[in-house]
Order: sequence, then C-alpha cells, then structure tokens
Amino acid sequence: MAMADHEAPKSFNLGMLIYDTRYRSMTIQIVVLILFMLGAAWLVDNMLSNLAALGKPLGFKFLSDTAGYDIGQRLVEYSSQSTHARAALVGLLNTLLVAALGCLLATVLGVLIGIARLSKNWVVARLMTVYIEIFRNVPVLLWIVFAMAIFLEMFPEPKEFKGENAVATMDLWNSVILTNRGFFIPNPQFFAGSMVVVLVFVASLVGIIFFGRWAKAHQERTGNILPTFWIKLGVFIVPAVLAYFVMGQPIGLELPGFEGRGAIGPDGEIITKGIFRVDADRGIHLRGSLMALCLALSLYTAAFIAEAVRAGIMAISKGQTEAANALGLRPNRTMNLVILPQALRVIIPPLISQYLNLTKNSSLAIAVGYMDVTGTLGGITMNQTGREMECILLLMLCYLVISLTISAVMNWYNNSVKLKER
Repeated sequence: MAMADHEAPKSFNLGMLIYDTRYRSMTIQIVVLILFMLGAAWLVDNMLSNLAALGKPLGFKFLSDTAGYDIGQRLVEYSSQSTHARAALVGLLNTLLVAALGCLLATVLGVLIGIARLSKNWVVARLMTVYIEIFRNVPVLLWIVFAMAIFLEMFPEPKEFKGENAVATMDLWNSVILTNRGFFIPNPQFFAGSMVVVLVFVASLVGIIFFGRWAKAHQERTGNILPTFWIKLGVFIVPAVLAYFVMGQPIGLELPGFEGRGAIGPDGEIITKGIFRVDADRGIHLRGSLMALCLALSLYTAAFIAEAVRAGIMAISKGQTEAANALGLRPNRTMNLVILPQALRVIIPPLISQYLNLTKNSSLAIAVGYMDVTGTLGGITMNQTGREMECILLLMLCYLVISLTISAVMNWYNNSVKLKER
C-alpha cells in the first residue's frame, strides 16, 4: 500500500546527466574541465613540436653552464664563472630583498600618511592629499627613473676624489660613505662568543612576545594597564647588551673607508691632497640602483596603502570613538586599541594586493640597472642561451611562488586578527 502512494524510483540513464538538475551542473563542470585539459595538452604538444623543429628541445641543462657576466648587488657569493643557476639565485634574492624592504617601508609610510590625511589640521591633511594624488597618477616606472636621477645628481662620484676642491668625507660619525653609486655602510663582524649574544637577543624577542600576550590577558582580566612599552624596550636592549659585554664584545663593525694616495684625518676630512677611491673591500655596498628602486616603489605603493588605511578608519562608526572618549581613553590609545584593530578587516585585503603589486613592479628594476631575477634569468641568461621558453617559464614560476607565499602569509594574518564574534 505504501508503494502505491509513491512512484517507484527511476533507473539511471544517460539522459539524466543533461535533463536531471541533480546531475546537470556536475556534467557541465566535467565537460569544461575535459575541454580545458585537451586544449592545454594541444598547446603543450604544439610548443614541444615547434621547439624540436627549431633544434631547441625543452630542457634546463643550460642552467649548469657558465654565466659569464657580473652582478653588482648580491647577497651570496657569485662571480662571472658561476653558473646560470647561481645567477638566477642571486637575482631571485635581489628581488626578495627589494620586495621585503619595499613592503616594510611602504607599510610604515602608508599607515602614517593615511592617518595624517584624516588629521583635523587642514595643512597636514591637504599636504597628504597632494602627495597621494601625485604619486598615484604618475606611472611607477617614471618614479623609479626619477629617483635614480636624484641619486646620481645629489651625491658625489665615488671613483676619484682629487684636486684642490676634493671632498672625500664620511658621514654619521665617520661610519657611512654616501656616493651617487650607492651607500657604503658598516659590515657586522662576528667573532667567538657572538652566537651567545645572538641567542640571548632571540630569547629576548620571544620573551617580548609572551610578555605582550600576558599583559593583554592581565588587562582584560583585571583592567590594569601595564607600562608594556618600557618593559619591552628594557627586555629588548638590556639582556643583549649585558651578554655583549660579558662575552667580551664578540661583535664588531668593519667601517668603510678610502684607499689611494694622500691622507685623511680622524674626522674624515682630507689632510693631504691626492687621489682617493672608496675601498670596495670594506663595509657593505648598497648600490644606488637598489636605494632608488626601494625608495620609488615604497613611496608609490604607500600612496595606495594610505587610501586603504583611510577607508578602513572611516568604515568604523564614530560611535566607537565617542565611546572610547567617554571611557577616558586618550586619542592615541583610542586609535591603537579601538579604531585600528577594527579597521584591519577592511585594510588587510587591499593591503595584500599592494604587496603583490610592489613585488611584481620590482621587475622594472632593469630600468636603473638593478639585477633582479628578471634582469638575470629573464634578461642576460635568456639572451646568452637562447632558451626563451625555459627562462620565461622559470621566471613565471618564481613570481607565482612569491605571490602565493605573500598571499598565504597575509591571509593567515588576516584570519588571526579578524574580529571574533561571541
């Protein structure tokens, strides 16, 4: 009797894949996926066939050949006798260096400019508006070239300091040499016992993190606000300084200097006129192309980050500020404890995009002679070996991995700071 009240279940047939709504969407997706894979397979097969016809079958053995060219800015050992793979690694590290420095500086500037644009001071707010509009509406390549031109014109030539009007001086207490080809800064020297100082410093950083979490929990539990800034500052400095002196000062600085005929006094001024050159073997050389590239990318990206910060702050209801003022919070604490934590959910998504844009814009480094991964792997190596397809594929893979890593880290941070509803 129960079976009579209901129709018997229909047996499955192929027509149901199209006409039955339970299967139609899955059928369409599978068909599209198969067509996409067939198209991709045809393109790959066509590419391999054309490369074989040209006598250049796909392969990466060229990476083990001698590069034969020099790279000025490098973070690892490299010479013209190194392999193309080593040159690509040097370029990749240079790209990561620009991306890290640029993102850090752009974030600091962007937050400060975004907050300043909301200032009640009319002059400050308008100046920040002018800054944002100027940098956003001029191509970043022009800013890179402009920054390099400023470096070339502002600082003296490093090659020779000679004649009666020679100026071979050092700045910042005779520790830095500023030239139009780059800055020469002190190079840290680590001796026996330095590892202890480093470990103490790392332990101090870990202690600061745990203390900050404990202080926050203590404040939420009791309402008492501890002077965390001064305590963290003391933990940051005192243990490492004590370990430094207890271990006999095992960390030193190799200062940059000059070489050549003549004499230079203790204040960095020339005593005896002669020919002087910057000693390339002393100190760390930050090339002008690196400085100009980081500065231009940071200032350009900071304008966009500032707008994201302004939008995030304006998205918070004024009632939040009024409630904080009613509780007696000072404006700076209101911004740090009430407004910015809530604004982060609006700020971080566009911030991720700006980090990715800055990293990809660093590929314009070749315009000022900075050898990043585009200039090495996608430039000289590709021209020398004639392996266009392999070099471009590796270059795309590098940027893809970097971009996905930045996105993953920032999305993790976004999930960790987002508001958690009770």
